[in-house]
Amino acid sequence: MTGTLLSISGLTKAYPGVVANDTVSFEIQEGEVHALLGENGAGKSTLVKMIYGLVKPDSGTMAWKGGAFAPSEPRVARATGVAMVFQHFSLFDALSVAENVALGMENPPPMRDLATRIRDVSENYGLPLDPDRTVGDLSAGERQRVEIIRCLLQDPKLLIMDEPTSVLTPQEVEILFKTLNKLKAEGTSILYISHKLEEIRTLCDHATILRLGKNVGTCIPAETTAREMAEMMVGDTLHTPTRTANEGGEVVLEVKNLSLSSSNPFGTRLKDISFEVQAGEILGLGGVAGNGQDELLAALSGEAKTESQAVVVKGKAVGHMGPNERRELGILAAPEERLGHAAAPDMSLTENALLTGAIRQKLIKNNFVNWSETISFAEKIISAFDVRTPGPASAARSLSGGNLQKFVIGREVLQDPEVLVVNQPTWGVDAAAAASIRQSLLDLAANGAALVVISQDLDELMEISDHFGALNEGRLSEIRPAVGLTVDEIGLMMGGAHDLEDAHV
Repeated sequence: MTGTLLSISGLTKAYPGVVANDTVSFEIQEGEVHALLGENGAGKSTLVKMIYGLVKPDSGTMAWKGGAFAPSEPRVARATGVAMVFQHFSLFDALSVAENVALGMENPPPMRDLATRIRDVSENYGLPLDPDRTVGDLSAGERQRVEIIRCLLQDPKLLIMDEPTSVLTPQEVEILFKTLNKLKAEGTSILYISHKLEEIRTLCDHATILRLGKNVGTCIPAETTAREMAEMMVGDTLHTPTRTANEGGEVVLEVKNLSLSSSNPFGTRLKDISFEVQAGEILGLGGVAGNGQDELLAALSGEAKTESQAVVVKGKAVGHMGPNERRELGILAAPEERLGHAAAPDMSLTENALLTGAIRQKLIKNNFVNWSETISFAEKIISAFDVRTPGPASAARSLSGGNLQKFVIGREVLQDPEVLVVNQPTWGVDAAAAASIRQSLLDLAANGAALVVISQDLDELMEISDHFGALNEGRLSEIRPAVGLTVDEIGLMMGGAHDLEDAHV
């Protein structure tokens, strides 16, 4: 590290009802990996948007190598040397890798030359990409490579990464870290946002911690435990979820020989999936993104109808039923895509509470919405799940990703489902909120509900699951007790090895 690359001094940004950043100051050195930590709603996203030129600060200053830095738009930030890989990819499925990369460039070269540069840069940094492949055919990890290579073609001096490992397998994380360490060795600075604190300890040189919009401290992650960092983020003692042993109850959910084509042309077909879940049991389903997770949730929630007997709840065939009929029977779901699928972006939290709560909460009477009851339900979710928002009238899109996630999960949990299916329940959520969400799922199971938890976070699944299975190319592995499973066995299951004994030979 040879000097200060970016200096931030007293940055403040307020929105109606909330101060997102309150006189934040810190520095990023040349050639360092600097972590930005904080709970959901702590102000991380607003801060990096100011650095990237998407948001203008109300007050405070930034300096780039000692000179004034106040980007009016992302194009100005990119020209200075700032690149950003967002948590949510901005790619077009029907276009090729090269075409997607070209769309993110100010003056793209001829396509043949660009394809050569993509191959050269991606191989040089250990992230090989075929520029001619259609993005819709790529795995989540490969899609992230497209975003990273698009940034690296700009020769950035500061690379901002927001939750970069949330869609990656452990093996892909190792590859990414090698790439980031290579960039660091070449003098590139990296501002790294993640809720995975052990990754922060492995990768980052320094960390700045935000709480309620303020910088509350810095640390050297390698010399700080994950628990200590989490407690700095929340300003309190971190509580570990506790579970009660599952004695085994009646079979509540049966899935029998379920096969289903995806409604998405780039989706995954489900192939002869069978499993059952008892009352009080949590079945954890792992797998790399894009192996049928969305399709399975759709089949269980009623968004995608199946053969009637393919999905059975308490002896009643429900495969032919739609979502509302299933909700009436107590089958609820929370999909992975929170903004646009789990919640309507421009609707208020009250209206979003109504969307899935109308039936079980009896919020509609004589064809009229009981708005006072609906507002009360939304307020109950906000209070019980510590959703940071000015109130239930706030639009869903105004919430940080983690706070919206807490609202979506809380909305379903508080309806006392018989069966709950959730996909990525703690995606992009800080340590304290993740622990709270996991505890709510454990409590739901303890009260007799049957849960199917789909997640790419293996630590999460091992923490809360009674049984575990893995999805691979639309097929489900053998379901096994979660206790005693090794990382190697889980990796084989995720890779499609259905007979583990044979796989070890």
